[in-house]
Amino acid sequence: MLMPILQIHSEDMPAYAIVCGDPVRAEKISRKLEQVRELAFSREYRTFVGLYEGVQIAVVSHGVGSPGAAVCFEELIRAGVTTLIRVGTAGSYTADYPAGSVIVSTAAVRTDGLTRQLVPDGFPAVADIGVTQALIEAAREQGSADTATFAGKVGVGITVTLDAFFAGVEEIPHRKYKQAGALAAEMEIAALYIVSTLRGARAGAIVAIDGFADSDLAAEYDPHTDAVGQAVEQEINAALQALVALARQDQT
Repeated sequence: MLMPILQIHSEDMPAYAIVCGDPVRAEKISRKLEQVRELAFSREYRTFVGLYEGVQIAVVSHGVGSPGAAVCFEELIRAGVTTLIRVGTAGSYTADYPAGSVIVSTAAVRTDGLTRQLVPDGFPAVADIGVTQALIEAAREQGSADTATFAGKVGVGITVTLDAFFAGVEEIPHRKYKQAGALAAEMEIAALYIVSTLRGARAGAIVAIDGFADSDLAAEYDPHTDAVGQAVEQEINAALQALVALARQDQT
């Protein structure tokens, strides 16, 4: 069956997928796979499939923001994907996790508009516990194995999903989220968790910190530093290892 927006066929899709915003990052991740094939590049949605340690994995870009990303998640699940892990970047709310750190998102605050049209206010956007545990273990192993280059920390906690990247005249209540214990802000995780919950898939997310979202910690934003690049590499490797671990668990 053809997915009309992603332009992929369900018979080509495996059960496990990594999703990311940037089509260029999707191509970068695909280079880690064996027997890789590019299935489609439609709009912001670029799809690859290949093998990683014997497990068939898809890598798909979803663009920026919850509405477009949700289209991607919906069609992937309709095509047969049952486990999705988002890798991306986020702005930190705390000096404890500076640029170059990695955070595994256990749940997402729903400040986006998209999920309000899918579920009632108050319905939580929560990661699958098995996917989350696999990500935590893999991320910590990556950090321990590569202390020569990885200088950041691995955090675990709640993230915030926003629609606005640049500030307007309305103030985003970053300080309240920080005081409540949220660790970072990004733009798609709530959509991933809500769509996956509604459609019976399991999902998790891991993000590399590329700056501060909290104005009290404001610094010049530069997502292209070596520290951020190393954190992105770490989260990609952790996501791949987590999917392998989950696939092996599923086979037992």
